[in-house]
Amino acid sequence: MRIALLVLLAALAGCRSVPDPAEGTTFVIVRHAEKASDDPKDPTLTPAGQARAERLAWRLHRAPLVAVYATPYRRTQATAAPTARDHGLQVTTYDASRPPSEFVRSLREKHRAGTVLVVGHSNTVPAIAQALCDCSIGPIPDGEYGRRITLRVRPDGRVTVDDRREP
Repeated sequence: MRIALLVLLAALAGCRSVPDPAEGTTFVIVRHAEKASDDPKDPTLTPAGQARAERLAWRLHRAPLVAVYATPYRRTQATAAPTARDHGLQVTTYDASRPPSEFVRSLREKHRAGTVLVVGHSNTVPAIAQALCDCSIGPIPDGEYGRRITLRVRPDGRVTVDDRREP
């Protein structure tokens, strides 16, 4: 019985990849999911937003996630929470008013392997992504919630960008 349990645990542990420094770091940057109109300054998520946050967790389930960052607002925290919970991580709160170049510098110093999720806002996500890739990233319109920008930073500094919109 004990051996069967150990085999099962080993098999489950193999479901997720282990971060490999030779692969570099992947940063997944998203805007918070659909916000409700319950509080003009700090709204929660709508049911559609909650569903989007769960889909994000599902998409990142097998990723070798090492950290999750979100601003202190309820909508960003609620967007990040399902993914963090799925990986047994805490959401690290960051200051959205911090200069993107400074925030990105600290991300790169702390994370040299694995996948890092960053949840921000329509007016901060493009700037964070641009600071990571030193490239041009288009703006996020106020009504757009399905944008996911994935940047793979190789150990040699090369960056590839996958900027996609999901329904």
